[in-house]
Amino acid sequence: MLRKISKWPVTVAALSALVAVSAAQSSSDPAPQNSSATQQDAKTAAGTPAAPKPQPQTTDKPGNTSGTSNDRLFYALPNFLTLRTTQHVPPLTTRQKYAVTVRSSFDPVQVPWYGFLSAISQAENSEQGYGQGWGGYGKRFGAYAADGTIENFMVGAILPSALHQDPRFYQSGEGSFWHRAGYATSRIVVTRTDSGKSQFNYSEILGSAAASAISNYSYHPKEDHTLRNTLSVWESQVGYDAITIVVKEFWPDIQRKFAAKRHKKEPAN
Repeated sequence: MLRKISKWPVTVAALSALVAVSAAQSSSDPAPQNSSATQQDAKTAAGTPAAPKPQPQTTDKPGNTSGTSNDRLFYALPNFLTLRTTQHVPPLTTRQKYAVTVRSSFDPVQVPWYGFLSAISQAENSEQGYGQGWGGYGKRFGAYAADGTIENFMVGAILPSALHQDPRFYQSGEGSFWHRAGYATSRIVVTRTDSGKSQFNYSEILGSAAASAISNYSYHPKEDHTLRNTLSVWESQVGYDAITIVVKEFWPDIQRKFAAKRHKKEPAN
């Protein structure tokens, strides 16, 4: 959870720039030819039955198909609740919702991430009640870690389990940049139920609101214990989640660009 929008302008700008550049490049590049698909079509035309196409699978751990993924945004940040498949996947059980939330919340990469956010907060001297020095930094780090964990559990496990909603994000991967960006942003207010139907995203809206109130009125400085500040934190959190979902939508495009650059740099055999 992020306390105020002023604390994450660098993050927002960097992620937004990467998405925009990737999308612009993708729209100008010709679609790659799938050689294996072409060969299969040729075999079919010649009377040879084509081999069945493999169905996409997502795994929580190697060998354990469970409807989650092992993906990481920018090869670091946990992205375990994002799926690229358009095929039907079974609903997550309550145990699986909690398991993947635990896995994401306590991933080792969260330590430097919260450390980075705490450093920005310290530099801006936000929430002055924490003070400065290592003591103030430690309090900020603990608050960010607690904020993120509470929000993750409320949005990804507690409310989705109670309301039978699916906490996963299903990438579109089709259409123009604006179509895909609009689809991704809309997932803040629209989600799937466990049965696959569309429904208002109570888990995100109410979950982030509950997390903001719990953290704001408990371990944050007393001067922040106001309704106005709680609403500001809630607004910031929903905005941050919306940007994150857009990045998740275009992350495969960014990955392809990284792979293409690596391929160009490799010496020809």
